[in-house]
Amino acid sequence: MAGPVVACTVAIEPGTRIDGLDDSKRLTPGQREELFGDILRQAAAVSWASVGERLIDSTDILRASILAMTWSVESLQVKPGLLLVDGPYRLPVEVEQRALVGGDGRSLAVAAASVVAKVIRDRLMAKLDSIYPLYSFKSNKGYPTRTHLEALSRHGPCPAHRLSFGPVRKWAVDRPT
Repeated sequence: MAGPVVACTVAIEPGTRIDGLDDSKRLTPGQREELFGDILRQAAAVSWASVGERLIDSTDILRASILAMTWSVESLQVKPGLLLVDGPYRLPVEVEQRALVGGDGRSLAVAAASVVAKVIRDRLMAKLDSIYPLYSFKSNKGYPTRTHLEALSRHGPCPAHRLSFGPVRKWAVDRPT
């Protein structure tokens, strides 16, 4: 309900091993932070991009995610021979690519990108928490937890909220843009 969408591209040379790497959703925050450094050290190249709340609101979360992925691929310092895209979609880039549904459980590079994107987004949400402490972004990461929904009902949305998301839209009355 809040914060940007973040995408990452990781180029990994064949034969690279990153011990403990798994789907980011199956890792603890501490494990992801530890792997983040390992990925940055062992990858041939890493890039990331984000799309903010207003652009998410003016399009939708899927288009914003594809845009962030596209920007991430385009900013990678090396041209990949094959791009593995997590999900069922192709990106509008001139690179041979394969869509992999559940890619973070099937590919080392996709899992690494998932971990890096999650760590960066979590860090961005912690920064937003320091700016908007009423919403507990550091702990809820912008997701609709009970405490986040209660804060939203008490205080209305802040500029970090995605106004196009139903629970936020419900409370978006007279909010300055």
